[in-house]
Amino acid sequence: MENKSLTLYELNSLVRAVVEQTMTREYWVEAELSECRESRGHCYMELVEKDPSSPTPIARASAKCWRSQWQMLQPYFERVAGQPLHAGMKVRLKVFAQFHEAYGFSWIVTDIDPTFTLGDMARKRQEIIHQLKAEGVFDLQKELQLRPFCQRIAVVSSAGAAGYGDFVAQLEKNTHGLVFAARLFPAIMQGELVEQSIIDALNAIYEEIDLFDCVVIIRGGGGTADFSGFDTLNLAENVAQFPLPIITGIGHDRDESILDMVSFLRVKTPTAAAQVLIDNLVLVLRRVEQAEQCLATYSKSQTEREKARLSSLAVRIPTLFSLVRTRQESLLDRHLQQAVAAARKSIDRSHEQLRTFGYRMATATRQQLTHEHHRQELLQQRTTSLDPQLILNRGYSITLLRGKAVGQASQLKPGDEIETRLKEGTIKSVVK
Repeated sequence: MENKSLTLYELNSLVRAVVEQTMTREYWVEAELSECRESRGHCYMELVEKDPSSPTPIARASAKCWRSQWQMLQPYFERVAGQPLHAGMKVRLKVFAQFHEAYGFSWIVTDIDPTFTLGDMARKRQEIIHQLKAEGVFDLQKELQLRPFCQRIAVVSSAGAAGYGDFVAQLEKNTHGLVFAARLFPAIMQGELVEQSIIDALNAIYEEIDLFDCVVIIRGGGGTADFSGFDTLNLAENVAQFPLPIITGIGHDRDESILDMVSFLRVKTPTAAAQVLIDNLVLVLRRVEQAEQCLATYSKSQTEREKARLSSLAVRIPTLFSLVRTRQESLLDRHLQQAVAAARKSIDRSHEQLRTFGYRMATATRQQLTHEHHRQELLQQRTTSLDPQLILNRGYSITLLRGKAVGQASQLKPGDEIETRLKEGTIKSVVK
């Protein structure tokens, strides 16, 4: 018997009999879902337990929930937990062991405890909140303020979401005629890709941040299932530290997500988010209108005050003018008298200067005439002393050629006619 071999089916049948005989009751088990999928109405799960100090699984098993049971458990779990079963979720399942010759061992799920999952989710949420507060970023958005003229809105939402359409319609159809500019940055708003998709949208907004006044994250339509993507540390850190106010309206009435907690303002619906922006601008409009009214009232008051002052001046002007004219006439008389006196004084000074100048001119003229008369006498004496007749009278003669005195014989040539003057008479000769 020891050497007899069994077929695989026989061996599996033996295992099945042992399992069915020894594991006859159901067990509650706590595990993490590494995979969860539906097929033909059945739910197939992969369960793991990880080492607390590392992500390496220390246990792994397959579990199934047959359609008849899953149709009851699924809506109850989602209604209580607020989201569907998905990978990464901690669960508490009621199972019994089953071994099938063809399909092997698996745990068959007969019940799911949503309160356990809620507790685990709450624990994770508290851990994230505690870390955000320790980093000092939890309340950063609350320190921001909406700009008075907050009209340029960056919207993070699914492009085809009804909530986005409701948001835009609410802004465009406001009864005050206010104008807003909303620009959509598409993002996935449900499922495992929510976190990275919203972060990518925020990064795109940041690249053009000067073009916007605030950010609105909205998710409209549908149920409240699968909000786990809004409860992540990475997304919360990005939202908390974003430099523009972020308003969330993701339609989660039952409780707040961490995204709601760290945002500038949380509202229930996309239309409520639009109404917040409208109310903010209406408040600014009212302040502007009040300022206009105050300015008009002040201007009117100042105008009336100035009119009264001008009327009072108009009554006083004739009297003031008469007084001013008398003062000016008196001043002009004084100036005229001073000018006449100054003119007379100037004329007297000029006369005195003229008399002095005349005396000096006469004296200088006499002196100059005497000097010139003496000079003329000297010239006369010199002229007389140079008279040629005086030389002739002393027995000398003068030879002239063509009326000019001849000083040298070389000046003469044969045939020249010369004239010799004596004391008495003249001799004409021809040179040979």
